[in-house]
Amino acid sequence: MNGSFDIRRRGVLRGLGAGAAALAFAPLAGCGERTALTFANWDSYLGETTLADFKDASGVDTKLSVIASEDALFDQLSKGSEVPDLVIASNRMVERLSGAGLLAPLTQARIPNLRNLDPRFANPPYDPGHRYSVPYTWLVYGIGYRKSAVPVPPKGWKDLFANPAFAGRIALPSDPADLFRIAARVLGKGPNAVGQADIPALAGLLKAQLPRIKAFHSDDGQDLLLDKQVDLVADFNGDLAQVILEDPDLAFVMPEEGSELTTDSLCIPKGAANSGNAHQFIDFVLGGQAGSGIVETILFPSPNLAAKAMMAAEYQTSPVLFPPPDLLDKCEYARWKPELDRAFDTAWKTLYLPR
Repeated sequence: MNGSFDIRRRGVLRGLGAGAAALAFAPLAGCGERTALTFANWDSYLGETTLADFKDASGVDTKLSVIASEDALFDQLSKGSEVPDLVIASNRMVERLSGAGLLAPLTQARIPNLRNLDPRFANPPYDPGHRYSVPYTWLVYGIGYRKSAVPVPPKGWKDLFANPAFAGRIALPSDPADLFRIAARVLGKGPNAVGQADIPALAGLLKAQLPRIKAFHSDDGQDLLLDKQVDLVADFNGDLAQVILEDPDLAFVMPEEGSELTTDSLCIPKGAANSGNAHQFIDFVLGGQAGSGIVETILFPSPNLAAKAMMAAEYQTSPVLFPPPDLLDKCEYARWKPELDRAFDTAWKTLYLPR
């Protein structure tokens, strides 16, 4: 990567997070549709100047509220009061919110920059035709490792689970649904081919892995790897790209069996007071200049081809951020299946209680 992506980036994100918190939760008093936008977003998930640039372009002031969790976001929108004009939602949350009637259909004529979307992310199965959502970033689960400690990296999930050389050196995600979907890949099943009948076999596979696992992580697997607490970690490529930038001894493997693909998307809640401004913001960030400003800061893979084209060559060709197409073709979105997720959670609790 060039100088735009130096090790100060993680400090920049911490600073952005503090600024977002200072702006959080207060809608603009006395502002009408022409000048106001309220946006519920994850902490530190914008470019350094995105909101200022949007105001310069549109005259619209944007106030941020920081999403604590997707369940909290769902509860807020379900109540129907203090509804933000725009929200970030994962692909599974898009399904959940739209199924509950909590999202407003998009008016695509107001979003001409939809043409900039990578065709791979157009017409997704969780929201056919982009009726309710537009992809903002995407990620895929893979394996990060320390090259000096793992001279022969794993080829994929099966190798990670079976190779005796990796025992006691691995971190896996703590979320039961993610764990069981990774285990399903070891048994040759994609995330949407798994049913209740598969849970005993998956639980048995995970139980056998417990002595081999050094840690279970919750959104900090990349830091465990960076701090040399583990030598291998299952984590998202975007998170791993950040620490690989800081430590050249770290690397990434895209599993040969395929993996889980995710997106975060922009959505307009039902009842949003300023939906016109929300459409305008969506179109703005789908532009090349605004979109590249975002990914320069957060360093996640972008589905916005116009933004990608404006980035440094090191970003565009990164095999961490953009794994080979033939391996991405083996990846798929996990659909919203709450009953199955609850079954995963129940099964996991019988196997493992954090110490």
